[in-house]
Amino acid sequence: MYVLHYAPDNASLIIRLALLEAGLPFRTALVDRSTRAQDSAAYRRLNPTGLIPVLETDEGPISETGAILLWLADRHPELAPQAQRGDFLKWLFFLSNTAHADIRHLFYPDLYVGPEGHDGHRARLQARMQTHFGQLDRVADTPLFAPPSVLALYAAALLRWSVLYTRPDWFRLADYPALAARAAALEIRPSVAALIAAEGLGPRPFTEPQPCRPPEGSAL
Repeated sequence: MYVLHYAPDNASLIIRLALLEAGLPFRTALVDRSTRAQDSAAYRRLNPTGLIPVLETDEGPISETGAILLWLADRHPELAPQAQRGDFLKWLFFLSNTAHADIRHLFYPDLYVGPEGHDGHRARLQARMQTHFGQLDRVADTPLFAPPSVLALYAAALLRWSVLYTRPDWFRLADYPALAARAAALEIRPSVAALIAAEGLGPRPFTEPQPCRPPEGSAL
């Protein structure tokens, strides 16, 4: 059985969704961010960077969201379109290495620039994210992004976090109609109902995000 080390409304929610979509047995282990459990010696043995999530597997612990999703998709083919392997990899790495990496700058600007540079840095990253979402919107209605593809799950999480964890004046979901339609369709799936219950995300977690009220742990 897989063990997902998670915190509510962190990148681990994408992994939880993938496990639920594939109907895989797993249990969760809370990484309590309110006590900085991600910096504990026990967690650092699983992931030396201290980032969330980690998935424990029969091959050992795996960290990095994109790596976990690729590992799962290789073993559970329903999570990835098998006929378009190259395009699937391209968009998975785009989501992980480009879009997700860029949005982290908006979450944690102090990690990248001093206070005097926040406004300019934020403006550049907001513009980059608008470009990224525009590119994703052009392919969101293709089979590559049809659930249970992990691409759909990843993109929906980025939409949510753009509203909740950045200054949202730069982001309007209506500007990305294909992504919005894909997110709305995802919200009625049983996997998302289970995610909502587990992490307290509210009834429309991707199209009308609300701050999470988890039964355990903290998103921040």
